[in-house]
Amino acid sequence: MTQTIGVIGAGAWGTALSLAMLRAGHNVVLWMRHADEAAAMTESRINETYLPGITLPDELNITADRAALKECDILLVCSPAQHVAHMLESLRGSLKDKVPLLLCAKGIEIKTGRLLSQSVKAVCPDHAVGILTGPSFAIEVARELPTALTLAMDENDASLAYDLCRDLSTPHFRLYVSHDMIGAQIGGAVKNVIAIACGIAAGKNMGDNARAALITRGLAEIVRLGKAMGADAETFLGLSGLGDLTLTCNAMQSRNFSLGVAIGQGENPQQILAERQSVAEGVYTAEAIAHLSHRLDVDMPICHAVHETLSGVKSIDHVIKKLLERQVRKE
Repeated sequence: MTQTIGVIGAGAWGTALSLAMLRAGHNVVLWMRHADEAAAMTESRINETYLPGITLPDELNITADRAALKECDILLVCSPAQHVAHMLESLRGSLKDKVPLLLCAKGIEIKTGRLLSQSVKAVCPDHAVGILTGPSFAIEVARELPTALTLAMDENDASLAYDLCRDLSTPHFRLYVSHDMIGAQIGGAVKNVIAIACGIAAGKNMGDNARAALITRGLAEIVRLGKAMGADAETFLGLSGLGDLTLTCNAMQSRNFSLGVAIGQGENPQQILAERQSVAEGVYTAEAIAHLSHRLDVDMPICHAVHETLSGVKSIDHVIKKLLERQVRKE
């Protein structure tokens, strides 16, 4: 059934998802905040800043008009994680009643320590909320390369979740249903921090063995935090866990991995971030996890090491030495 899909946020991921929704046979509204940027993209049919080289079809409605959101049957929210709740709160009066909100960012709020779904439910309590996550680079989705993702929704929304997966999927963009919203979000958020660690190891030429160890022990940290927050451990063996972790920790396309590589090669983290257009969510998530894991008494040494490095509290060499000298323990 053809529906009108709204995509909030015209970064690389929002733009790529707009193309995927068009291919699924829907009418698509790509909404962005600034009217001048929307007009420029409408004329050029290229998102030169975030997704250069990809032509945007004429049928894609690119707009900054809030009234267009009122016509949308489903909304994909692609704002950066730290701004998702605030963005939806500001748009709340422009949304169709009870329109499903699918959150496509990956992160944990620094100020509150809450998962994105928790913050969104607080500002939009009457809307069904889902988490669209998994191993996916925007440019590959834009080029229609095969991609599989998880759509996690509460069990009370099980019927809606299956309908959405059916309606939004294509042969090259396949969605799988999960009812573990906590696990899907923890996997998607924490993997970005582990990717920074893997990037640092690559930048310092520490070898493939070190990266394999970081991925494996990083997964253990993800599972520990997830279980402490009520997630199902099996979720972390799926697309939103191991799948996303593996992709993000092994490719320079990953903003978080490439950030880590640059840091490992001696560049200043703040300078790197200032020069980038796109957001490396792992920077913010590392800080959020440092506080959250302390509050929940969850051992997450790799994530803490990344936070100490990014915040300038400890040098890279110091945190690596500290990790390597940890007491021998059962795996």
